[in-house]
Amino acid sequence: MNKVLYIALFSVLLFSCSPYQKALKSEDLAYKYEIAAKKYDEGKYNKAIRLFEQIAAPNRGKPNAEKLFYMFAQSYYKTKQYYLAAHQFDAFVAGYPKSERREEAAFLGAKSYSMLSPVYSLDQTETDKAIDKLQNYINTYPDSPNFEEANKIIGDLRDKLEKKYFEIAKAYGMVQNPINDYKAGIKALDNFISDYPGTKYKEDALFYKLEFSYNYAIKSIPSKMEERLNIAKNAYASLIRFKADTKYKKEADEMSANIDKELQKFSK
Repeated sequence: MNKVLYIALFSVLLFSCSPYQKALKSEDLAYKYEIAAKKYDEGKYNKAIRLFEQIAAPNRGKPNAEKLFYMFAQSYYKTKQYYLAAHQFDAFVAGYPKSERREEAAFLGAKSYSMLSPVYSLDQTETDKAIDKLQNYINTYPDSPNFEEANKIIGDLRDKLEKKYFEIAKAYGMVQNPINDYKAGIKALDNFISDYPGTKYKEDALFYKLEFSYNYAIKSIPSKMEERLNIAKNAYASLIRFKADTKYKKEADEMSANIDKELQKFSK
């Protein structure tokens, strides 16, 4: 027999007879679990997952299956399959409320949801869910060693939400926006500042409110201009009151000067 062919056939035979392959084909649930646990301990999580998936259903809800479902959830987490990990950790927390691993599972489940959070420009349903999960974890385990990390993740997720809603508000009144709806932009920015009073985007939001108010006034019909110029003047005052040395000072001062110049026309 050709030596290369012999080696190939021998390798196939050896592979087909491996404990892992036997476990995949076996009807013995205990044997499947034994090999799955071994693969887990070896860090071969994808192989462990294939076996855990075969034995999960018949073991669901059984008190002695706690370790099985913990390893199952961890295997998904360690292979970055965060949607499945979150689901398994949630199921573990619900199924084993007295487990000493419950706190860790609750944290890793919440963290898995945070890993599903997309870039700020996309739908943020998963971000909201992650914040709720992490906040619930903090409320449940206020003395947890994971407390600081959970708080940091929440902060990062909230920053993402703030950026999204700030960009949405700003987009209403941008020149490149074909709608060019300054009035809607002003309202959206007012809502944003009200909803996020401590936001790091407050200076930017106040400046764009000034810019939109200014453009809205300058482009108004004469009968509306004076009222809208005064609104823009108040927007300038709000920005300077918030930060006198704002990074937008040059542009803001130029708009303020033009506002005063236009208002003088109405005092004659």
